[in-house]
Amino acid sequence: MKKLLITFISVLSLTGAYAQITEDATTAVKNMGVGWNLGNTLDASNGGGKDFNQTTYWGKQGVDSETCWGQPVTSPALMKMMKGAGFGAIRVPVTWYNHMDKSGKVDAAWMKRVHEVVDYVVGNGMYCILNVHHDTGADNSSHTSWIKADEANYNANKARYEYLWKQIAEEFKNYDKHLLFESYNEMLDVKSSWCFASFAAAGQYDAAIAASAYNGLNGYAQSFVDVVRASGGNNATRNLVVNTYAAANGYGTWNSHLKDPLTKMNLPKDEAEGHLIFEVHDYPAISEEKNGTVVNRTLASIKQQVDGTISGLKNYLVSKGAPVIIGEWGTSNVDSGAGKTDYDVRRSLMLQFAEYYVQKCKENGIATFYWMGLTDGQFRSMPAFSQADLAEQIIKAYHGSDFKGEFPDVNDMASIVAFEGDKLIGWGLGITLPANLFETMGSSVQLELTYKQEGSGDAIQLFYGDWSVKPNFIVDGKTYAGDMNPRFVYGTPTGTEHKTIITFDAATYTKLTQKGLIVHGDQVRLYKAVLVNPSTDINAVQNKGMEDNVYYTLSGQRIAVPQRGIYIKNGKKVFVK
Repeated sequence: MKKLLITFISVLSLTGAYAQITEDATTAVKNMGVGWNLGNTLDASNGGGKDFNQTTYWGKQGVDSETCWGQPVTSPALMKMMKGAGFGAIRVPVTWYNHMDKSGKVDAAWMKRVHEVVDYVVGNGMYCILNVHHDTGADNSSHTSWIKADEANYNANKARYEYLWKQIAEEFKNYDKHLLFESYNEMLDVKSSWCFASFAAAGQYDAAIAASAYNGLNGYAQSFVDVVRASGGNNATRNLVVNTYAAANGYGTWNSHLKDPLTKMNLPKDEAEGHLIFEVHDYPAISEEKNGTVVNRTLASIKQQVDGTISGLKNYLVSKGAPVIIGEWGTSNVDSGAGKTDYDVRRSLMLQFAEYYVQKCKENGIATFYWMGLTDGQFRSMPAFSQADLAEQIIKAYHGSDFKGEFPDVNDMASIVAFEGDKLIGWGLGITLPANLFETMGSSVQLELTYKQEGSGDAIQLFYGDWSVKPNFIVDGKTYAGDMNPRFVYGTPTGTEHKTIITFDAATYTKLTQKGLIVHGDQVRLYKAVLVNPSTDINAVQNKGMEDNVYYTLSGQRIAVPQRGIYIKNGKKVFVK
């Protein structure tokens, strides 16, 4: 009885069911401290669909979309690690169109999964920002975003958008001050213009398109506030976040319309005074191309840009009556085409930039949320930081150099959980283990697979990560040429569960450190995949980081030749000029 009572009390504490939110937006921004984005996870989607008026546009994916951009299933342990490091807030981007029908009704299983992840965050005492993410964004040859900064689009989608937010608001109405809602992500016009509305039009500006874009965006922002407030409960005073056009921050002088996303942004009318927040994003370049060569910018010029951005936000947004957060920030990686990032190439400068950025934002009452890096890919499963020094720099820039956070490094890990869940693997429907994981774990690495024989034709098949060839592997002293059938190996019937330990010879291990490994097969239900190093001498192994050199749109579509705009590459957003 005592245990049940304690559990009940903890749930009430988590959801704040009996306490109206009194913390205003300015105080909330201060109390968030420093934040991080759980990027390319619940926001991941397979794109697809040009006409959102067609039923086939909607609801094409299940909860496994969480991993379709290469990230593992999010665990409570990851959020515990972020809290232990010193992060006070997590932005949880969520894409909804691939999990709802044409009317806007959200799939119950998806809402449940979103709910679980929110609980991981607030259950660790951190603030959580929950949003509508890649339902906005740039259009491409195979996908059109259904939410656009456009008056006609707003009128056509108003009911569906409001119904979506009505469901989200109802699901979380009793959560306390630690949960905030964000209206939409980077909303673009009918031309998919970045920087400011109609930038992609002929002549880089069209007054009619721009006016329609800002009116449409402000319409969506007002609908969001109205629907959430009408849902009652703690939503009556919950702190809410609205983004500028394209989440643009207005910095620069190269075009007279750069400030338009700030000046044309309305502070929505709100019956709960003092509970609204503006959001922008910021990816300044810390290098530049000169005479065909990429060179570092001076720290002084970088600081000047940071100061100029903050000054503009205060003059044009804070002056409207609401605080500001930087919902995404990082660097724009000018030379990422070579498969390198600023963290790889100019780490010292990046660390100095990060320190200054966080410190100046804190001084000016602006909360910052780093975009996606720090821990990435399978490192999140361990969990560990893939960029532990950058994470530590960000945290100490905010809390002070004496702050004692915990920053587990991948090189300290004796085992890596590469997958944990329930996945029926088929041909081409398996899991990928990046090459750097094998290099990190060392030459004596073992792969432990926990699975069930799901059918009479069960098979486990391994390929190198580039699908070039099937590697040899060893089970119980016997070598297999890329394929293994559990029913033959163990003589067991359908429904039998196994834990198989796979090892590799030296030549195969070397190729795995270069190519990685794909585990797939047929009629096998995979529960867990763990890389284990029986030895402990792995601390000297260098973590090279994941590289893939492939461009994806923000809707997740792979493209060969990117045009001007923002894309995802190597797990990060990049701007192609």
